[in-house]
Amino acid sequence: MDIMQDSITTHIYAIFFFLAIMLFNLYSVYTQKEFMLLAKRLKLMTPIYHLSNAIIIYTGAIIAAYRHTFSFAMAIMIAASIFLMVIEIKRYKKQRVIKSTDTALQEAFYIYAKKIYTIEIMVLVVVYMISKVL
Repeated sequence: MDIMQDSITTHIYAIFFFLAIMLFNLYSVYTQKEFMLLAKRLKLMTPIYHLSNAIIIYTGAIIAAYRHTFSFAMAIMIAASIFLMVIEIKRYKKQRVIKSTDTALQEAFYIYAKKIYTIEIMVLVVVYMISKVL
């Protein structure tokens, strides 16, 4: 039973770490006015973002396998993890093609990134609330 508690603990800490990464990225988009520095910062945070999402998925799979059940809340968590992964990949692909001279694209990216990170945080919070209700 100790192994199961370790998986649950890791899962919960990874979710909080994941949320902290999202909040840091959103804070960076709001405060970093120079696009190239923002792009470097977000490029550095992208692998950490995906690693923490992978840890959440892996520990969630361990917990689900141990319980031998599949609930609606688990289905929502799986869908949310995949959605967060895809939306972050799309954000990264949009960011990496912007050159230092494309100021119009840079300004559009700031608006886009603010929306993306706000959506990501909202998805995480809503899934947490749904998991507590169900």
